[in-house]
Amino acid sequence: MSKHGRILVAMSGGVDSSVAAVMLHEQGYEVIGLTMKTWDYATSGSDSKETGCCSLDSINDARTLAVNYGFPHYILDIRDEFGDFVIDNFVDEYLAGRTPNPCVLCNTHIKWEALLKRANKLDCEFIATGHYANIRQHDNSRYVISKGKDENKDQSYVLWGVSQENLKRTKFPLGSFSKAEIRQMALDMGQEELAKKSESYEICFVPDNDYRAFLKHRVPELEEQVSGGNFILTNGMVVGQHKGYPFYTIGQRKGLGIALGEPMFVTQILPESNTVVLGRADELERTEAMVRNLNLIKYDRIDEPMAEVVTKIRYKDAGSLSTIVQEKDRMRVVFDHAVSAIAPGQSAVFYEGNDLLGGGFLV
Repeated sequence: MSKHGRILVAMSGGVDSSVAAVMLHEQGYEVIGLTMKTWDYATSGSDSKETGCCSLDSINDARTLAVNYGFPHYILDIRDEFGDFVIDNFVDEYLAGRTPNPCVLCNTHIKWEALLKRANKLDCEFIATGHYANIRQHDNSRYVISKGKDENKDQSYVLWGVSQENLKRTKFPLGSFSKAEIRQMALDMGQEELAKKSESYEICFVPDNDYRAFLKHRVPELEEQVSGGNFILTNGMVVGQHKGYPFYTIGQRKGLGIALGEPMFVTQILPESNTVVLGRADELERTEAMVRNLNLIKYDRIDEPMAEVVTKIRYKDAGSLSTIVQEKDRMRVVFDHAVSAIAPGQSAVFYEGNDLLGGGFLV
């Protein structure tokens, strides 16, 4: 019998999840490794060599590590459910003029559900991932996610959608370590090649981070349908034509293909008329935002306006002081100072200190 029980560990083949699995194994858990195949390059129409978490090399690396440490490893093919939900949503969001957040959807609706479903079949009490975040049970009995030790690697932002029921059975072994410490652990394990593995910051199913090419592949007639729309200024003046509204994002400056004598940014996308609005940097600034699909983590609801909350409107955002006001299943965010480039479809995530209050999608 194991010391702490049986735990299912999501293993991508990268250094983080590999060290997490070994760490739990050495702590006395009965570890079972699971690698999820979520997509392949053939689906995206890319001729590039497969890399990253879903490549054959990564799957083999995860399996080899498990064999070396003497614990079982399984591969779970979830390409159909991943594609139907995450990829279809990704395309639909761009066609609606929004900027999607596929990692959040994948964590919330695909990975956690797939892990727990398989954990139940394998009699695993817990699941674990290699995310840089922490989890604990609060005084109010709710399970709270908080930032990982490594501010540069903290991944709490993409976890706001995970339910209380799923958090109850989740462990994040890497939360109290920095990335440098994890790489050193891999070296100490004799895994030099693993320790030196590079990281991918791309969306896993978008080769070379070229979402425009991906959209064109998924919707072959798209380019023909949307090319030739108008660029307009905020006063309505037409200043040129663009390649199609789905190929632009709020805050974009480069790649507009238009020169107006001063730096101009995408400030609004109007899919109904295939129009892209351009403006100066100050025209991107907003003092309020509304958030839909709200999921609260630390408290079950927020009855009174809550001040001094740090709201992040994108993954690498440092965050801005704000007051949040819950309005049924939505959250109104009033920023202490204007913030720039609020992009509908992206996640807004709220923090009380290091604790994740919750999050949702920007309207």
